[in-house]
Amino acid sequence: MTTNGEMAMRFKTALMAGAFALMASFAQAQTGPTLRVGMAAQDIGRIDPHFAVSTPDRVLVSWMFNGLVRFKPGSIDPAGIEPDLAQSWESSPDGKVWTFRLRPGVKFHGNFGELTADDVVFSLNKAANPQTSASSADFRAFQSVEALDPLTVRITLRENVPSLLGLVTAYAGGYIVSRRAVEERGADFSRNPIGTGPFALDRVTPNQSAELVAHAGYFRGAPQIGRISYRFIPSDASRDLAFQARELDLNYGRADQAWVNRTKQVPNTVVDVFEPGELTILNLNTSMPPFNDIRIRQAFAHAVNRPEMVRWRGPDVSREGQSLVPRGYLGFTADNGLLPFDLARARALLAEAGHPNGITIRAIHTQLPEMLSGMQVIQAQLRRAGITLDLQVVEHATFHQQIRQNLSPLVYYAAARFPIADIYLSQFFHSRSIVQTPTAVTNFSHCNVADAQIDAARVEVDQASQIRLWHEAQRLLLQNVCGVPVIETLLVFARRDNLDYGYELRGSMSLGPLITETTRLR
Repeated sequence: MTTNGEMAMRFKTALMAGAFALMASFAQAQTGPTLRVGMAAQDIGRIDPHFAVSTPDRVLVSWMFNGLVRFKPGSIDPAGIEPDLAQSWESSPDGKVWTFRLRPGVKFHGNFGELTADDVVFSLNKAANPQTSASSADFRAFQSVEALDPLTVRITLRENVPSLLGLVTAYAGGYIVSRRAVEERGADFSRNPIGTGPFALDRVTPNQSAELVAHAGYFRGAPQIGRISYRFIPSDASRDLAFQARELDLNYGRADQAWVNRTKQVPNTVVDVFEPGELTILNLNTSMPPFNDIRIRQAFAHAVNRPEMVRWRGPDVSREGQSLVPRGYLGFTADNGLLPFDLARARALLAEAGHPNGITIRAIHTQLPEMLSGMQVIQAQLRRAGITLDLQVVEHATFHQQIRQNLSPLVYYAAARFPIADIYLSQFFHSRSIVQTPTAVTNFSHCNVADAQIDAARVEVDQASQIRLWHEAQRLLLQNVCGVPVIETLLVFARRDNLDYGYELRGSMSLGPLITETTRLR
């Protein structure tokens, strides 16, 4: 027989158990599950968002930072840019003065307080400074950035730009950082940054992983994912095995038809192929032998077989590069004089330049598997024309450092930028962007033949005239063989079918899926 006291004790125990279960359930809802991501990288690079230039770094910082405005998740359509840290904005009739009103109560990660206009002013000035940003050239037209009050920012331009919203979107130099964190952490900020995004950096274990935690105070609401384990697995085979063993939920894929076909057969797997196409260009240093001879540059261009590159990558994941600006960008033209594949002409030009028995060219290149395999295919193509490519393979971060020190006459570079011709042309082919100059960005070719057209297009208010100038710039650059467009490679990730992004993934300027407050593991 059970006494009243025993019954009371059992009832109390049941209540306590229920309470603990409720608390555990609440805690689980607060922390959420861990998303395990496999990335093709040996280690993290610089995750100060204004220096994040490699794909592994770009993907990561997009989860930690916001801009004044943003692309809608899953889109790269500039017409769909929407509010982010700014809740509204307006411009003067002449387009040179822009006023942004910030959301109140936006919190930085950790104990770094609330976002104010001072943080925005600091961030945009930091982005415009070549000492503190890889995107400084984008902000050349900025005359001033001012805080009118704690929640209002005014940007004044010296001259019109093709897209002011494109410069302050949540991408590259548009990311907003905590002024206090930058000033307190100094050089350590590049490995321990503070933003306002849905996830905050917890720790980095070198050569292993970066661990992120949900930002419970995120202004759009606490994320449903509790943690992200961003694991550095440079070997494609190792990442694939980890994904197949269900040790990863999201896997950086290969832009390779066989890989896509094979991965689609893995049970409970979705393969996402999305924009933008990263345009691979072979940048030829026109100031350095042997490419200071235009005949060598022309021979090199004629030796590159773009249709073969697409057959190698696969039609679902790639397309031929048709210009020094990617397809689909505002201002792109295929009517530009691009030299066609022609081995006989390549050999004749080499002979004319004094190399009838061929030539050897030494180039520094990354060990990143996807880029290395692409360069090896090009290496085989060049050999057929008598061009021997001697590859000096280095770790990816070292590759980025050395190509910016002007140590390689040939630079293989794959990139996607804001989808208008100006930014691509300005960063890769304007003299202000030549590497080892105070305003360096990614002009590895040392070309300056289209400066006038690029500059005129930036301030042209008539769009038809602006587009004509961009077309002319592409023709001049290709006529001088400043670079050889090769292939546009779409982005590929594989995920478990229980990973729901919370939006339809059609494109991402961060080069990877955005993980937001709506993303969940079902």
